[in-house]
Amino acid sequence: MHPLLARDLDSLPELLEEVRGYAAGVLGGLADRPVTRPAVPSSSAASLPVEGAGTKGALDRFAERWEPGFSGSAGPRYLGFVTGGATPASLAGDWLTGTFDQNPTSRADSAATELERETLGWLRGLFGLGEEHHGMFVSGATMSNFTGLAIAREWLGERLGVSVTTDGVAALGTVPVLSGAAHSSVGKALSMLGLGRGALRPVPLLPGREAVDVGRLAEALAALDGRPAIVVANAGTVNTVDFDDLRAVAALKDRFPFWLHVDAAFGGFAALSPRHAHLLEGLEAADSVCVDLHKWLNVPYDAAVQFTRRPDLQVAAFHNASPYLGMPTGDPDPVHLTPENSRRLRALATWFTLAAYGRAGHREIVERNAAEASRLGEALEAHPSFRLLAPVRLNVVCFTLAGAPAQERVDALLRHVAASGEAFLTPTVYAGVPAVRAAFSNWRTTASDTARVLAALDEAAASPA
Repeated sequence: MHPLLARDLDSLPELLEEVRGYAAGVLGGLADRPVTRPAVPSSSAASLPVEGAGTKGALDRFAERWEPGFSGSAGPRYLGFVTGGATPASLAGDWLTGTFDQNPTSRADSAATELERETLGWLRGLFGLGEEHHGMFVSGATMSNFTGLAIAREWLGERLGVSVTTDGVAALGTVPVLSGAAHSSVGKALSMLGLGRGALRPVPLLPGREAVDVGRLAEALAALDGRPAIVVANAGTVNTVDFDDLRAVAALKDRFPFWLHVDAAFGGFAALSPRHAHLLEGLEAADSVCVDLHKWLNVPYDAAVQFTRRPDLQVAAFHNASPYLGMPTGDPDPVHLTPENSRRLRALATWFTLAAYGRAGHREIVERNAAEASRLGEALEAHPSFRLLAPVRLNVVCFTLAGAPAQERVDALLRHVAASGEAFLTPTVYAGVPAVRAAFSNWRTTASDTARVLAALDEAAASPA
């Protein structure tokens, strides 16, 4: 054994305790850490040193060179994208994930796959799905959408009497994918699946909404003259957290042949709140469902789940034909159900946070985030420098500067807020208007954080562009 490895092995308890203390210090100062740290090009040597520094030396080097440039994205005022943090329990689970270093692809050597199965059952119940929905852990919403649409691709082949796995996607011919306000990851998934971004056919939205006009969707399906299609419905859009009428969309399956994929990346957690759970009525009729966990469940990156009614088609798409991995018969091992052959045990962090805080604890996070989004929305609506572009439906505030703001003004506002270190928000365009999104999804965020975000916006709006 290399001397540095041997030394670190001998002093492993002390090293882990030092890392624990260092991590505790970082987390203890997270609320006051600058929320953003713009990247600075590295001037590091291009080559790897021949001699290492050991774990203690590496920690010291990281603390000196890299840690000061890391953002406070895990903290309470990072409102960009839809980014959660890591609850204490999920962080503990994540550390243990690395400790045990399980590869949950086979049931032959570990109980890890059963822990994963239990966790998926908890999540299935949380989202109101039935026993017929089978789930798997994947890396994020993009891969969850990819997996669901890959299963949909197999369903299309089944309907058309061709084998995509044998003959390739060209055997399907043109594949219509209909959606009202599909997330960009859907186009990315279609590209990776060989269906092409051009397969996505936008369906008109309801006036002033990001929800699909179900009547116009019915017209689009009727125009296909019985050709099977894929419909991507939204349970929480990115800009305004709007929800398609899932029950009405699902009812169209009585008249037209289509696979219903629901993108509920973060909106799925509305199921925890009695005030908002009705938005997900009809989700149980979906053929596949995408839910992201490193968003509103507040587990560390990366973690998401996908559910489907057709695990047999999932096996057709993802089975790994190798004798040493076993054949996908009966209850197939996870290796035959996901794009990856090797995976970390993402379920453990999720299991820990669900076991630690239960439905009630995570409901409180959802409802507090929604309340803070409403608080910010009300303040911006009353502010002379801003105007809301849509109602605050759940946890995202979509707004812009008063008047008819140019993109340059909005960009300057965001740069000013980011430079203050007080908050981070991301740009968007809504109904053709340059806009800003503030997404509340961190378990630490409270009213005092919302007040600081508002103060940063107020100061930025008053500053020269």
